[in-house]
Amino acid sequence: MKAVFLAAALALTAGAGVAQQFDYGFAGLMGKANRVELPPLTLGSGKPVQDAPYDLKSGTYYKMNIVADGSAELALSGGDFFRAVWINEIVINSIEVRPMGVHSLEFDAAGEAEISFIAITPGSYTLSIPGSSGDTQKAVFNIQ
Repeated sequence: MKAVFLAAALALTAGAGVAQQFDYGFAGLMGKANRVELPPLTLGSGKPVQDAPYDLKSGTYYKMNIVADGSAELALSGGDFFRAVWINEIVINSIEVRPMGVHSLEFDAAGEAEISFIAITPGSYTLSIPGSSGDTQKAVFNIQ
């Protein structure tokens, strides 16, 4: 009987000694040590959506503001991007929305939305203004 308890204790000790690749603490991926604030996306008639592509790391928690100046009714659409990330929440006018899925965000007037997410699937994804064709009318996200 002692041998069984000793074997179980050794197995638990050996398992605890295995090095983890990441140690984010109690909060895991949602912990403050794993958070990155991205520069905001801008929505305005004739204005570029972003300055440069975003290079993201899979497993990292990101926060980003999307700011519309109200010069036109504009949206950002990108089902592929939204399927490649896990959305924690979208905050609009201090209202926190925790969606199961998102395809697009549309601004009818000036306003701001904050989106927080964890990048998951590696690849290159875009959020673009529907109906536009210019390179400045989209945001590019490269997840590694």
